[in-house]
Amino acid sequence: MRDLRGKTAFITGGASGIGFGMAQAFIEAGMNVVIADIREDHIADATRFFEERQVRNFKCLKLDVTDREGYARIAEEADAAFGKLHVVCNNAGMGLGGNIKDTTFDDWDWGIDVLFKGVVNGVITLLPYVLKHGEGGHIVNTSSSAAVLPGGSIYGACKSAVLSLSEGMANDLAKDNIGVTALMPGLIKSNIHQSGRTRPDKYRGHTRALEREKRGESREISPLWMEAKECGEIVVQAIRDNQLYVLTHVEYKPMAEARYAKILDAFPKKEPNPELWADWNRRMQAVNPDAPRRG
Repeated sequence: MRDLRGKTAFITGGASGIGFGMAQAFIEAGMNVVIADIREDHIADATRFFEERQVRNFKCLKLDVTDREGYARIAEEADAAFGKLHVVCNNAGMGLGGNIKDTTFDDWDWGIDVLFKGVVNGVITLLPYVLKHGEGGHIVNTSSSAAVLPGGSIYGACKSAVLSLSEGMANDLAKDNIGVTALMPGLIKSNIHQSGRTRPDKYRGHTRALEREKRGESREISPLWMEAKECGEIVVQAIRDNQLYVLTHVEYKPMAEARYAKILDAFPKKEPNPELWADWNRRMQAVNPDAPRRG
């Protein structure tokens, strides 16, 4: 989707950090922007930022991405705000770290509900609005560099799932002229260290992470980290180029290369059977014509 001017984008977690960087970049590209965020203070800051610059083609809405009924209501507002919805950015998330030995079901449930199911909720709720006008569009799912690096526990597992989801979506939506980008950012200036503030009470009963999350709020943001708006500008170009994979930091490349080298080396040391994929493709196409071809 080369021409973004006049198109409308919907961004979750759009009032701060990477999401707000996207919002700024989209506005500069001539787009209308609907910002959805769970934090009212961030919504107030984003609103003030654009109003001070006399920007009118934006709308801010409060949204918890785990609330499917609320998502449905917000989707109607977003679609009505500026007309056709072309770009959806499933960006809302939080930082949830810690050793696997210290995690609990409450931690996993919160992480999965926001980091993975929050993306699924956005896709299932908003994709019909992109499909209905028939003009194509683009979906950006914020994964993480953690998806291609070793380790990660809750955060890495969920971000890896977002990457895999995005790859499948790219195949499924290509015929509809809807591109997909898996954004895998590295160190970006954001408020992710304040994630503990948004942990709902239902995920606080059995967790050992509250003290760690409180300490994390004092983490300093390095001047060496990427500005969120620069990340947003990278996303704009990725949409124009229909780029599936987007990584923001070359510094992660050696670690990713080492990981994938080990994976490739783990394959059996024998010649492949040339008939295997032909047989697989024939069987899969018989039951699902849209299944991706292998081999």
